[in-house]
Amino acid sequence: MMRLAVVLLAIFTCAAATAADEAARGRAIAAANCSRCHAIGKTGKSPNPASPPFRTLAGKYPLENLEEALAEGIVVGHGGLEMPRFQFSPEQIDALLTYITSIQSK
Repeated sequence: MMRLAVVLLAIFTCAAATAADEAARGRAIAAANCSRCHAIGKTGKSPNPASPPFRTLAGKYPLENLEEALAEGIVVGHGGLEMPRFQFSPEQIDALLTYITSIQSK
């Protein structure tokens, strides 16, 4: 029984570390590609006031809806500025959405 508890604890610890690693990768993607216009953290204003902070995105639409747009390329404008066209790999999308989900305002 003790061995089972140790194994389960190891699995849960590994899963938590994996989620944290995934979120860290997502934050790096956001910093490299999105922070020019969007606030990408839990606080702060977006450099472009027309660009929503990432922490508020779930209040605007379901985050899973971003998956397809991120894969195909998002083409929108924010207050007169054209958003660069991004196309991310499935791994990058998973990481970015994991990060964005982790910072949503309650």
